[in-house]
Amino acid sequence: MTKTLPCGRLGNQIIRNIAVSLLAKKNNLHVTYSSHELISQLGIDLFCGTMHHNTPMELHDANYMITYEQPFITRHFSDIHAFFQTKEIIALIHQYLHSEKVKEAIINKNPFRLRYQVNNDVCVHLRLDDAARWNPGLAYYQKTLSQLTFDKLYITTDQKNHEMIQQLISSYPTASVIEYDEIQTFQFASTCKHIILSHGSFSAVIGYLAYFSDIYYPEYESDKMWYGDMFSIPGWNKMSKI
Repeated sequence: MTKTLPCGRLGNQIIRNIAVSLLAKKNNLHVTYSSHELISQLGIDLFCGTMHHNTPMELHDANYMITYEQPFITRHFSDIHAFFQTKEIIALIHQYLHSEKVKEAIINKNPFRLRYQVNNDVCVHLRLDDAARWNPGLAYYQKTLSQLTFDKLYITTDQKNHEMIQQLISSYPTASVIEYDEIQTFQFASTCKHIILSHGSFSAVIGYLAYFSDIYYPEYESDKMWYGDMFSIPGWNKMSKI
């Protein structure tokens, strides 16, 4: 039986599951997905077919594209825990999420959909917590904000009492820290006109679901590459921190 494991947080699971779903759809595979019901709240329909195969095969970053490009496979993939965050796989996932039918479903599921294209707000996502030591730093967020003209500033983070958050609020006293659950954070953030991302899968997914936004992300630093190449998206704006 093809099955994805709940390795990593929700952003990682969304990326992994979409990658497997695209492969499953080509081959009519029956799949059990981690966090399936939760992800469906975003309007993402993960494919589950009817085919069961007896012979197992390991699926990982290195063989995904070769497997995807095969005309048909007759094996199953058990306990999938790879992250599928190479540039080539991410391009497939981004293309899927921006196909018209999928885009329409995601927009219609978004309770904040009336905000699309009628605000001039900016949302900053700061990935901190256990990844704080790899954060691009306050200068990156401040520099990017200084280049934007906006009405309201929203901040979403996994560590609202972090010093960096307090410094941003000191610089922008009217800023609001939003405290939605994971699904509604994706949904609200993706409706803002301007989006400033950190690195990591949660930030990346916010960007993938933002259909009408200007998206900014920090340039890659080789000594801080704890994530895959999830941000090399045409049209996204790479920013340095100085």
